[in-house]
Amino acid sequence: MRFLCLHGKGTSAAIFKTQTCNCLPALLASFRAKLSNDFSFDFVDGFLPSNPAAGIDLFYPPPYYSFWNTLAVADVRKSNSWLRDLLERDGPYDGVMCFSQGCSLIASFCLYHQAETPNLPLPFKVAVFICGGVPLQVLEDVGINVSQEAWDMNTKSSQALAEQASSDAILKSGLNRWINVNGTTTPSDMRPDLKNVFGLNFEDMPKHLRIKIPTVHIYGNKDPRCPASLQLVQFSDPTLRKTYDHGGGHDVPRKTDVSESIARLIEWTVLAATVSR
Repeated sequence: MRFLCLHGKGTSAAIFKTQTCNCLPALLASFRAKLSNDFSFDFVDGFLPSNPAAGIDLFYPPPYYSFWNTLAVADVRKSNSWLRDLLERDGPYDGVMCFSQGCSLIASFCLYHQAETPNLPLPFKVAVFICGGVPLQVLEDVGINVSQEAWDMNTKSSQALAEQASSDAILKSGLNRWINVNGTTTPSDMRPDLKNVFGLNFEDMPKHLRIKIPTVHIYGNKDPRCPASLQLVQFSDPTLRKTYDHGGGHDVPRKTDVSESIARLIEWTVLAATVSR
C-alpha cells in the first residue's frame, strides 16, 4: 500500500515524516514503526512557502510550507488543482495520510469530487485523517448551509489552537497546555446529535457528498479543533469509517499503545478497501 502524506500548515514533508518516523530508535513508538514493509509513505511539501505553525520553530528548522495561506475558495480550489496534478504525475496512490491542513485539503478534494464528478472513483482507495476538518468555505461552495453556530465554533476553536500551540504555551505548560474549549471531553460528546454537529445538520446533508472510501479519523479530545474533526467524521460513509480518540491535543500521537492502535486501524483500511470493491 502506497500512501501520499500531506503535512499541516507551516510545517513540511520532512517534519511530518519525523513526526511519524519509523527509523530513529528514539521514535520507534511511532505508528509507522508498527506497520509492515508492505506499506510505503511518500511525503511531499506544500507548494507555498509559509511562516512556521505556532510553536513549530521550537523543534524544527525551516523551511516551512502550506497548501494555502488564506481560506478563500479560489485558494482552496488552486490547491485542489495542484493535488490533482500531483496524483496524476506521481501516482497511483492506494491511500492518503494527512494532518491538520493536509486533512482539509484531502477533505475538500473529496467533497468537490463528489459534488462535481460523483460517477468517477476517487484517485485513492483509503484516507487516514489526523486532527483534521473541512473548511466551512468549501461546504458553502458545494451548497451546504453553514449556520452561525458553526462559524462561531470555527473562530473560537481556531483562536484557542493558536494560543495553546504557541511557543509561550509550550514553554510554560508543555503537554498540559491542551484544553478543549468546546466541551468535547467524554465519549458521549464524540457521538453528537446528527441534527447539530457543532452547528452542521447532517440529517439534511445530501447523501451524494459522503466520502465513499474507507476512512480512519484520529483526533484528540483535548484538541481545541476536535469539533472540526468530528464534523469531518460525519462526511464519511458510516459503514466504511473508524474513529479513534488519541486522548491528546492537536498533534501527531506517538505513545506506544496509541501507535499500536493507529497501526491496526491503517491495516483495517486495506482490508476494508478490498472488501468494498
